[in-house]
Amino acid sequence: MKKVLLFFSVLAIVASSCQSNSYEDLALSQIAIVPQPQSIETTENGTMVISSGLTIVAVKEEELKIANYLKDYFAEINWTVKVKEDAPSSNFISIQQKSIGSDNIEAYVLSISQKGIQIEAANGKGLFYAVQSLIQMLPLDGEAVKLPVMKIKDEPRFAYRGMHLDVARHFFPVEFVKKYLDMMAFYKMNNFHWHLTEDQGWRIEIKKYPKLTEVGSVRKETMVEKNFNPYVGDGIPHGGFYTQEEVKEIVAYAMERQINVIPEIEMPGHSLAALAAYPELGCTPGPFEVGTIWGVNKNIYCPSEETFTFLENVLSEVVELFPGQYIHIGGDEAPKDRWKESAVAQAVIKREGLKDEFELQSYFIRRIEKFLISKGKKLIGWDEILEGGLAPEATVMSWRGEAGGIEAAEQGHDVIMTPNSVAYFDHYQAGPEGEPLAIGGFTTLQDVYDYEPIPEELSNENQKHVLGAQANVWTEYMKTTDYVEYMVFPRMLALSETVWSQPEVKDWARFQEKLNWQMQLLDARNVNYHKSN
Repeated sequence: MKKVLLFFSVLAIVASSCQSNSYEDLALSQIAIVPQPQSIETTENGTMVISSGLTIVAVKEEELKIANYLKDYFAEINWTVKVKEDAPSSNFISIQQKSIGSDNIEAYVLSISQKGIQIEAANGKGLFYAVQSLIQMLPLDGEAVKLPVMKIKDEPRFAYRGMHLDVARHFFPVEFVKKYLDMMAFYKMNNFHWHLTEDQGWRIEIKKYPKLTEVGSVRKETMVEKNFNPYVGDGIPHGGFYTQEEVKEIVAYAMERQINVIPEIEMPGHSLAALAAYPELGCTPGPFEVGTIWGVNKNIYCPSEETFTFLENVLSEVVELFPGQYIHIGGDEAPKDRWKESAVAQAVIKREGLKDEFELQSYFIRRIEKFLISKGKKLIGWDEILEGGLAPEATVMSWRGEAGGIEAAEQGHDVIMTPNSVAYFDHYQAGPEGEPLAIGGFTTLQDVYDYEPIPEELSNENQKHVLGAQANVWTEYMKTTDYVEYMVFPRMLALSETVWSQPEVKDWARFQEKLNWQMQLLDARNVNYHKSN
């Protein structure tokens, strides 16, 4: 058995010049799989022809789910497909749930012989990811294609592979969220961090508190570009929210694609939209207005019993909508000005024997964590939740560089790396000239690709606390879905290879060559993207 990774790399260079979707050309495109599989092997020369009229073989429940997902894909390229329990002599895809000798629950084996294709995995996750690799080899126009005889053995390096989307600064419809999930699944990303509340908008229906969406989901206008001083608004109201039925629909859609949805309900800061709806939750009388300016606002939740009752009621509805283990509570950029001036806040500090307002924030987060644990959930927060002492079982998202993640891991806490230097897709990806307005920063495709999520500073023992990495998409300046896609793609592809593929199989030159085919796949899915690599 001879490994042919180098051979496939050579084919990739040849394939990069193939722009047609002809019968012969597509046989080469298979080497362009993203993220790069851990192993591609060949045992013999030869090809398998796959075409319309094929049979998908599946028996068990999980197999049938994947078979029907694949059948829906083939319907999009107008192929006739049958799902049966027995394989014909050729032109078939067999999906089999079985042990494949790996402890990784997302592992799979994809084998192509001259007669047909065999997909094997221990569960639906691995079967699903094998199908994504297969789809990336298939034609764009419904023509038959030759695939080389080979075997792919694959599994992810990290268990957490995340993409974030801020729908609070700018609201995006359900259909776009589904498209975003489709593309995440296509590149084997498995956690969708859904940023639902902010100073500038509350985007999730809470039945006990209808004003959160009646008042908090609409701002009167939005600041024009970066006109902070003097402030210039556009005079156009902006709003929108997801009903609980829509949330359930999106969560179910994500689960079908092996994606866990993590809702973010911001606290104690970034809460102006909630205060506009329920001013009694603030430390000052108000009135408050849904934010029209980006940045950090001094008005945050007051740590009163009324506030905790409100947040527990909100979270009680949230946890019923999201079956995953994590709830994100933000915890970032919470100025302490109002707490310093508040008799209520100072009384809590005195009552609880706290040193200062930072320990008060820790008390706030710990109290929320205790409530979430009682509901069977785990708390995630941005790295500011370290300040004043970290909640006992909290997971930290390290965004202000890696220092917070290192500190949390050394304390025995799980960590998700999302440093703003490489994982903020609201940064420019090329020189600002000719690029759409971004918040700032400069993060190239190669910066994302070259990122190593495990810091050198961590001991071997503490490295296990790094669950993976995530890219964040903050939408202050992204007003349209096309704009979001342009900022995300192809950087999502680079991240997918960073979090899935082992370092020894990553290769920047090969990845650049693979983009030639991947951009055709993005075009076929009507995805807008940055075209320079």
